Parts: sequence; structure tokens; C-alpha cells
Amino acid sequence: MNIKVKIIGAGSIGNHLAHGCHQQNWEVVLCDTDPAALQRTRDEIYPARYGQWDDSIRLAHPKDTVGERFDVVMIGTPPDTHINIALDILRQNPPRLLLIEKPLCPPSLSGCEQLHTLAKQTGVQVLVGYNHTLTPNTLLAEQWLQTGALGNILTIHAQIREHWQGIFRAHPWISGPEDTYLGYTERGGGALGEHSHGLAIWQHFARLSGHGRITEVSAMLDMVKERGAHYDRLAQLNLRTESGLTGLLVQDVITEPADKQLRLQGENGYLDWYINIKPGADAVRLRLQGEPERHQTFEKNRPDDFQPEVAHIGTLLANPDQISPISLECGMETMLVIAAAIRSHETGRTVKIDYNQPYGYDALQ
Repeated sequence: MNIKVKIIGAGSIGNHLAHGCHQQNWEVVLCDTDPAALQRTRDEIYPARYGQWDDSIRLAHPKDTVGERFDVVMIGTPPDTHINIALDILRQNPPRLLLIEKPLCPPSLSGCEQLHTLAKQTGVQVLVGYNHTLTPNTLLAEQWLQTGALGNILTIHAQIREHWQGIFRAHPWISGPEDTYLGYTERGGGALGEHSHGLAIWQHFARLSGHGRITEVSAMLDMVKERGAHYDRLAQLNLRTESGLTGLLVQDVITEPADKQLRLQGENGYLDWYINIKPGADAVRLRLQGEPERHQTFEKNRPDDFQPEVAHIGTLLANPDQISPISLECGMETMLVIAAAIRSHETGRTVKIDYNQPYGYDALQ
């Protein structure tokens, strides 16, 4: 099956997605409104990461692709542009599947309900790029969880704590957070937005363990103002789900070396999930009472983080009725919790989420 893909945004994520799609032998068009970004992709980013530039990847200005049909469109631009770009795509030339890089949007949630409605009207499957829900360590953790050996899950604790200097090393044309959306929580940056993989994986395992969606959020943020930027460098969230399960989430942009993990504490033991437990390796560990520890490490490189996501897209194209763990609905739930965390910090009280309301601020109580 020949798949034609358009990727919007030739930054770091756009290059990762282009390489991942190319590895699937898909036809790739990588677009950006900035000619310098396209040149940087061809001459610097792609060759440095993957060995050499591949001329089969077409570089183009978005206006040069108007009228072309694509099976898949991927949006890899800053979060505060995602919704408008997605709405334009769905109105003008909808693909079979649309992937939006995380986070879905800024915490204002503007346009979320409109996007949700239009996706349903057009029949386009929309995904949000929380790729760690699809990696091999996650799949094995799911298998261990689904055996039921842990018993009822009593609490979940997750943290994605990583100094964002690594992000800037991957984007040498950026001098610091003030130069990009990363330095502005209101644009989808800061620890809440940039490291929202932690929140997404917390939600993923809460759903899988039968505890449903997050309905209450109590948060404390460490907000920073410097060189014009304004962002949360540390976010600490107390969470409660529909079933009453309570747990913790911590995300920051200051911890070095990074610490990225989740623990599911059950009645009969615990399950640990790790990103980069050591350089170049994810892992998962299961410890049940009275049994030997089970542990598996998955060697990887950075491009490997995106291969399961791209393969998952191929599976969805072949089986469009399959439910996806990175669906638009899941991505919107993540954004509702982020918005609730900001309101909780600002008001000093617990914020409840009402999923019977449209996606937006009216859902926060």
C-alpha cells in the first residue's frame, strides 16, 4: 500500500517524523514556510541524525502542495498553531488520518471542541503524538498489567523530570526558552506542555487499569519570569480519577540527569516503567509478592521512539475502526488536565473536570 504523507514543520519533530515515514517506504513531503528551515533540514539536521540526506523526501512550501491529496498529514509546528492548521486541513483537503504533535494546543483550549466536531463530520481519524504510549516497554507493561497479578491498582505515580538543555542541543538555532514557545506556558510550553508525556502515560495506565479519566486536579507550579519568558519549570499535580484512584505526577525542565518513570502500585506488588533508564534503553519491571522480579530492557536510539508511532498509523490506515491510545479524545483529556492544573495553581483550590461539557473552560469547575 503506497502511503503519501505531508509533514508540516521542518523542525526537530518534523525531521523525526520524516525519517520514520521514510523507513516505512512512504512517500514523504516535508513542508515549512521558512526556506531556511528546509535548507537546515537538508544540509544539517537530517544528515547529522540519520547519516545522509535522502533525495526521495520532497521539500516544499505549504502553498506548493495545495490541491494535492495525502493519506496522512502530520503537524509538527508550535502548539499555539496546531488547532488553526488542523481546522484548515480538515476544511480544505482532509486526509485519511491527521497526526498533531503534542501538546495538542495551548491551555486556553481554544478551538478544541470545534476540532473535535469537524473531525467527526469529516470522518478523519485525528491523533495526538504521545508516542511513548506505543513503545515496546509500554506494550510489555500493558501485558503484565492485564494478567491481573497486581490485583487492584492502589495508586499511580509518574514523573518526567528532565532539564531542557537537551532540547536546545537538538535545536542549535535556538539560544534559549525565550526564543520559542517552550518558554511560555500559555503557548503550550513549560514543564506542563513540553513534558506532558508524563501526564499522558499516567492517564494511559489509569484507563487500562479500569480507573477511568482524571476528574480532580490539585496543582502547585513553580512559575518563572526571565528574559521575557514566562513558564512553569516545575509542575506537581495531585490527581483523582472517576473511580476514586488518587496519585501523583511531577514534570519539570530542571532535573539533570533526567528521571522518567512511572509506578503502578498494586495490592500484590508493583510495576515500574522507565524511559531512558540508562542511555539508549527503556525498561519495565514487575515485582510481585513472593515471586522473583521480572525485568526487561529495550535497547533503542532516538529515532526508535517514533517507529512504533508511524507503524501504528499504518495499522490504523489498514484498520480504521481500531481504537487508538493516542486518539484526539485522549489528547484533549490531557489538555483539560493541564488547563485544570493552571487554574488550580492560580486559585489555590482543587479543580474538577466535567466530561459532559464541551471541551473547553466550561468543563473546569
